[in-house]
Amino acid sequence: MPDVDEVKVVVAHDERATLRVGDVFLKVDSDQRRIDVEVEAIALAPIPTPEVLWRQPNVLAISAVPGTTLGVLGKPSPASPAAWAAAGAALRTLHHAPLPPWHSPSPEENAEMLDRECELLVANGLLPADLVKRNREVAEAALRPSTPVFTHGDMQIAHVFVTGDEVTGVIDWSEASQGDALNDLASLTLGHEEHLGDVIAGYGADVDIEVIHAWWSLRSLRAARWLIEHGFDPFAPGCEFDVLRARM
Repeated sequence: MPDVDEVKVVVAHDERATLRVGDVFLKVDSDQRRIDVEVEAIALAPIPTPEVLWRQPNVLAISAVPGTTLGVLGKPSPASPAAWAAAGAALRTLHHAPLPPWHSPSPEENAEMLDRECELLVANGLLPADLVKRNREVAEAALRPSTPVFTHGDMQIAHVFVTGDEVTGVIDWSEASQGDALNDLASLTLGHEEHLGDVIAGYGADVDIEVIHAWWSLRSLRAARWLIEHGFDPFAPGCEFDVLRARM
């Protein structure tokens, strides 16, 4: 058994927890479906992923991946422009892969959820009404039909590991599905707009910048209340609320 000092809580809230025990990550999830999706998505993904070591009901053990993350939300990224471009290239490879069996919410479902969250943000006094209204208008561009691709679903920079200018691993696949490619690109660059050009260069295809901006607004509005309720701080500099203010 590892020493107590070797056990580190990576993240914990009332839905899931991730512990690091030496070079093994233990993911404990109240929703078994998320664990099942993660295991199958890792097997299907054509880009570097952790190794699945074992799983039991509501628990998944995966290996650590080499390298360091592209960065964290709210702080400057230590990674090079070439590393960001490599992350864009990895997404392009993923988006060209055969579709997984799961579907992301439809534009209609996203619109319904977004309107509900916007109403709650204003009603609870979490954000000014004009800020919510403006970002809801920006988000509308993301609520359009798109050709589905194999998406990671939560491609935030803390989930992308690099060594030098090479992507060495992408973690947290529980939200993988058939979805909008630009949602992944927006997730990767949320709060790091200065690296959007690097990511697009690595991605190697024309993208609609307006739709990426729309996904920034949609993701920030959708996540804000959940983040607060689960002990995270979207008010921190460079985080979700600053992303929303940037669209004013």
